Amino acid sequence: MELTLLGTGAPDGLPRPSCPCAACATARGPWARAATALLIDDALLLDLTPGAVFAAARAGHSLGAVRQVLLTHPHDGPAVELPPALPPAGRVPDGQVLTLISGHRVRAVPMDAPGTGYEVSSPDGERLLYLPPGVAPAGLDGRAERPYDLVVGDVVGRPDAVARLRAVGAVGPATEVIAVHLDHDAPPGAALDRRLAAAGARAVPDGTTLVVGEYPVVPDVPRRVLVTGGARSGKSVEAERRLETFPEVVYVATGGRREGDPEWAARVGLHRERRPGAWRTEETCEVAELLGADGPPLLVDCLSLWLTDAMDRVDAWEDVRWREGGEKALRARVAELVAAVRGTRRQVVLVTNEVGAGVVPATVAGRRFRDELGRLNAAVAAECEEVLLVVAGQAVVLRG
Repeated sequence: MELTLLGTGAPDGLPRPSCPCAACATARGPWARAATALLIDDALLLDLTPGAVFAAARAGHSLGAVRQVLLTHPHDGPAVELPPALPPAGRVPDGQVLTLISGHRVRAVPMDAPGTGYEVSSPDGERLLYLPPGVAPAGLDGRAERPYDLVVGDVVGRPDAVARLRAVGAVGPATEVIAVHLDHDAPPGAALDRRLAAAGARAVPDGTTLVVGEYPVVPDVPRRVLVTGGARSGKSVEAERRLETFPEVVYVATGGRREGDPEWAARVGLHRERRPGAWRTEETCEVAELLGADGPPLLVDCLSLWLTDAMDRVDAWEDVRWREGGEKALRARVAELVAAVRGTRRQVVLVTNEVGAGVVPATVAGRRFRDELGRLNAAVAAECEEVLLVVAGQAVVLRG
């Protein structure tokens, strides 16, 4: 089964007409995207968009053999003119199955918002799932019979859709996931590629033809990632994005609770509200123990608070205690953590702070913490396949 993506953008396309934003200003050449539409084996067209005939011609195809046109979502704005010789466009009720004269079998899949997804099976048994913009599959009960060969959907806007499909086995290790409906809220160029790769997905230019069921090179998801940056740089958001398409994640909060501190409680609340509801939170600094156990991916936020706890435990803030065994005890606890990062079989994203680029702390204890955090960051980074520095919300790849 061959799939040609006539467009890969949001319904308004990218760049949006008359939009002055930076993303639209840079969406030129291969980064310009028409509204998403899929042509399957020249026989089935999913979503009718302006210029579909010309888009097909540019991709080396014709719409002359199309036998069915199906729509997936409400189309705002002026009606799209139906090209001559194409059959009428329509939507299929949820759960209904169509068998085309070409031998393709199409099943309408219910969504959690207005729209219809379509599962398409070829005469040879390959299967793909196409999801409309801004929605995720609804009513996924029990395990899927087998994973789809290809899933095409709104990975940036609804990463939880991929998480839901992974949870029931509909997306497996060999499933190719293609991001479409890309709008100006998606990062451009390499930043988009990096975000999608973390989800095991990728984007392709308009006009790309894919062979469904052919063995694809699935993006390599790094098992260990360190995200560092300054205060309010966006490092926690970047870390969370790297795991938002996974159905189960353990969020390791190393800061704990601070009774009588409403500002700290507000910070914790904002982080909690931003996380997917299916994530489980562990408030602990016993990170090495979690890394050594089997289980779903871990997000550790953050190492600087972990180090604060570690220094509290050995009373490393006091000069006398530091000289009389505090330094040695802290080094042992750090070595235990670094060894656990090296040996873990779990996927893990760790967040930390960069504190050595500003004013030199006025106290001995402050300078000691700065130095020890720098050593900890370097040691953990050496064990990670990917290291990111987040500055003003922009992630710079230092390794990987």
